[in-house]
Amino acid sequence: MQKKKSSIGWRNENKHPSLSEVFSSVSVPKQKGIWKKLFAFTGPGLLIAVGYMDPGNWATDIAGGSQFGYMLLSVIFISNFFAIILQHLALKLGIVCERDLAQACRDHYPPLISFILWILCEISIAACDLAEIIGSVLALKLLFGIPITWGVLITAIDILIILFFQYKGFRYIESVVAALIFTILVCFSFEIISSKPEIVPILKGIIPNPEIIKNPHSFYISIGILGATVMPHNLYLHSSIIQTRDYPRTTEGKKMAIKYATIDSTLSLSLAFFINAAILIISAATFHKAGYTEVADIMYAHKLLNPILGSSLSGVFFALALLASGQNSTLTGTLAGQIVMEGFINIKFKPWIRRLITRLIAIVPAIIVSIVYGEKGTTKLLIISQIILSIQLSFAIVPLVNFTGNSEKMGPFVNGPILKISAWVITIIIILLNIFLLYNTFLGRR
Repeated sequence: MQKKKSSIGWRNENKHPSLSEVFSSVSVPKQKGIWKKLFAFTGPGLLIAVGYMDPGNWATDIAGGSQFGYMLLSVIFISNFFAIILQHLALKLGIVCERDLAQACRDHYPPLISFILWILCEISIAACDLAEIIGSVLALKLLFGIPITWGVLITAIDILIILFFQYKGFRYIESVVAALIFTILVCFSFEIISSKPEIVPILKGIIPNPEIIKNPHSFYISIGILGATVMPHNLYLHSSIIQTRDYPRTTEGKKMAIKYATIDSTLSLSLAFFINAAILIISAATFHKAGYTEVADIMYAHKLLNPILGSSLSGVFFALALLASGQNSTLTGTLAGQIVMEGFINIKFKPWIRRLITRLIAIVPAIIVSIVYGEKGTTKLLIISQIILSIQLSFAIVPLVNFTGNSEKMGPFVNGPILKISAWVITIIIILLNIFLLYNTFLGRR
């Protein structure tokens, strides 16, 4: 027999904290020092930013830069703005309602709907894991010449690395992620300096150009950039990991937590914007400028970098950034998988079992495709994984926007009129664009 909805607007009372082993494990100073509090809340935003710079973003950014120069920078900027708004809603849900998005869905929707949402989310996480495997595998081949099939098997070892840091404490995971992001940042800073891009065209590219919509090819790639940028599992992840902070669970404490968590999220996503923009800028300054306007393959892009830039280090830094990106995304994907399974169906597996299940689901198709089709097949698999993520995205955004706009659930923290309208406009835009992307993909039109 189901319980009646509680006074805070949920079907059931939430008795289990999200990621219980690290819940409220990171201390927040009680004194009023702004910088100390900001440092205490720094970390979750970096884990979220990882999802916005994973290997799935690379192909669309490279294709956009090689075909249209700097024109699609505005699309990356708009996508990043959407991400900032949605991640703010996710962290607010976790702080105010003390539920992650998966738990919120379970405590709001009937069991059947909740089960369907869980299945869709698991599929999207497996698809995301697939993109991360492919990115890491391609990087291993580029750096060490390891065959694709062997590279797929090697990526299974990262289970042990992840478990080691997970047992050490949540701050260790955040530190590893920060170090890998720094690696990516250094690599792309080198690439940008080497490619010598033009400043004025870059500034013009940030301003939306009507040609983006008029040209079917640029519009198609723009939708791909949007779909690869806003990651559905990040919404579940952020609403959970923000609860690792030991802030007072009072109205004032939650208000403080939202403030600093939003600063952390916004700054981290700004960093993700720089890295995504850097990939497109490098592609525009090298491939587009040299007349290579059909570069959309990561391996092909790497092959062209050295001769165009005249530096053997260019390819090395490119591959190193790709490897760091893939491994970083693996860390956050593991956490998201744990959160989703525990939140939706309240079943807890040991972390290594959970990781093994997710990785096997992704490894099997990667091995089959790599053996049968080789490098070209893995690139196509990367595109398919992004399509799956696009399908799942709407099923994560709609509940999030609905919950945070519900005064019964959020109380004094409910979205204000401007934020509520903005969130629904973003949701509708994303849904329509993804429907258009799927329609064109399955009909073979571009």
